[in-house]
Amino acid sequence: MAFKRVTVFGGSGFLGRQIVKRLAAEGASIRVAVRHPERASFLERMGRDGQIEVVHADVGDESTIAQAVTKATWVINTVGHYVEKSGATFDAIHGQGARAVARQAGSAGVERLIHISGLGADPTSDSAYIKARGMGEILVKEAFSGVTILRPSVIFGPGDAFLNILAGMARRTPVLPLFGMGHTSLQPVFVGDVAEACARVLADPAAQGKAYELGGPGVYTYKALLQLVLKQANRRRILIPAPFFFWDGLAAMMALLPNPPLTRDQVKLMKRDNVIKGNELTLEDLGISPVSVEEILPTYISPDHGVPAS
Repeated sequence: MAFKRVTVFGGSGFLGRQIVKRLAAEGASIRVAVRHPERASFLERMGRDGQIEVVHADVGDESTIAQAVTKATWVINTVGHYVEKSGATFDAIHGQGARAVARQAGSAGVERLIHISGLGADPTSDSAYIKARGMGEILVKEAFSGVTILRPSVIFGPGDAFLNILAGMARRTPVLPLFGMGHTSLQPVFVGDVAEACARVLADPAAQGKAYELGGPGVYTYKALLQLVLKQANRRRILIPAPFFFWDGLAAMMALLPNPPLTRDQVKLMKRDNVIKGNELTLEDLGISPVSVEEILPTYISPDHGVPAS
């Protein structure tokens, strides 16, 4: 891998940073393609001098994508978001943007492309997010022959926007409402395992054209995960079931805000299980033994104050 050049789109994000760090440890030459390079200069310190280059690229502008993939051997697209904003719809990012990256990678003669999708991606879903993820997979396959698709479940780890948020809620309020009865099942996957999956896919030509569903070793209900966080944070809180029509109404009101903390599509996501199903390829097929929430959670949630550990 030492002589390979990898372009990582969205490399300054939560997952992207871990991928850059993992590939840098292998000696790869890395180009990090982001919309705001000035905010991602810290990534250059993850490698030796000149090993990591940060450049401007926007998945909505194919000319910048073309520049970012020039002379790249491999490309990884991690770009994604959970909240639609003006001009940045799910289709624009996960659909058309993903296709643009794949198309330009193909035109540049890139050997390998990894596309980060999401567990449960389905082009027929009534969830705009899940539908866009599913359509994105179809568009990417059409644009780049042999693309490898990774579908992680909800990703956790230091700096995440999942368990950290739950810990913050536990710190601020004595009562925590549950989505429905809190029975929705999730299979959280450690961010380091997803980054490792990228490295192993690139190292294995047999992974071309395949799709992998990435989940951790345990399946938890939303309520059980919240209880794990409370235990680690050493907090006692009252958990109150709240019917989904309550959340639907709350999200509808929040839609009037510039940056709503909860959207109607996020409520839809919490109505369905997010776990690996069927006989899909998984982390184990890449030789990775996934790490559990219980093992990682103590590394970043403080038992004294219920806040991220320093």
